[in-house]
Amino acid sequence: MAEFDRQGYARPTSVPGADAHAIDQGLRAYMLRVYNYMAAGVAITGVVAYVTFMMAVVQTSAGTQLTEFGTMIFNSPLKWVVMLAPLGMVFFLSARMGKMSVGAAQMAFWAFAALMGLSLASIFMVYAGESITRVFFISAAAFGGLSLYGYTTKKDLSGWGSFLIMGLIGIIIASIVNIFLASSAMQFAISVIGVLVFAGLTAYDTQQIKEMYYAGDGEATMGKKAIMGALRLYLDFINLFMMLLSLFGNRE
Repeated sequence: MAEFDRQGYARPTSVPGADAHAIDQGLRAYMLRVYNYMAAGVAITGVVAYVTFMMAVVQTSAGTQLTEFGTMIFNSPLKWVVMLAPLGMVFFLSARMGKMSVGAAQMAFWAFAALMGLSLASIFMVYAGESITRVFFISAAAFGGLSLYGYTTKKDLSGWGSFLIMGLIGIIIASIVNIFLASSAMQFAISVIGVLVFAGLTAYDTQQIKEMYYAGDGEATMGKKAIMGALRLYLDFINLFMMLLSLFGNRE
C-alpha cells in the first residue's frame, strides 16, 4: 500500500492543452472506476445480507424464529467470527494490497464485501425493511453530495485528517465500552458523532483518492489504487449508513 498510497495527482503548471485534457480524462476514468468498484461492493453486501437473513429466519404460527443456520451465526460463538472477520479482512487488504495482482485484489475486495454482508444480516432482524430502505437512500444521497464536494472543492482538506482519525478512534473505543454498558444514551451520542465523522471522512477520502491519481502510473498500479480507494469509500458509506440507521431506523 505504501508504494502507491500518496503519489499525488500531477497538476503541471504549464502543459499543452491536449496534455491537460488527457490528464483530466484519465482522472475522470480513474474516479469512475473507484465508484464502480465501491458500488459493486455495496451491492454484494446488500445481496449477501438479505440472503443470509432469509436463510436465518423462518415464519411460523408462533412468529419469527431462527433456523439452525440462524442460530449458528447469531446465537453461537461463531457470531464473533462473523462480526470480526470483516475487520481482519480490512487489515489484510491494507497490508497486502501493494503485493497483490489486480485480479487478486479484486477478489479480496469482493470477499470482504460478502463478509460484511454476512455480518450486517442482523439489521433485518432489528429494523423494519421499509426503514432500512429509506435510510439507505438517505445515506446514498448524503454520501453522493459529500463525495462530490470532496472531488470538486479547491479547499485543501488534508488538515481534517488528524481530527477525523481521532474521532474515529474515539467512536471505536466508545462502541466497545458500550457493548458492556448497553447504554442507549451513549449509543445515541456515538451515532451522532459517527455521522459527523463519516460525513467528514467521505469528503476527505474522496479528495485523497483524487490526489492519489498519477497519469504516469501503469495499469496494475492504477487498478490497485482504484480498489483501495473503493475500499475507503465503501467503509465510509457503510458506516454512515449504520450510524443513520441507528438514529432514524424504525425497530421491529
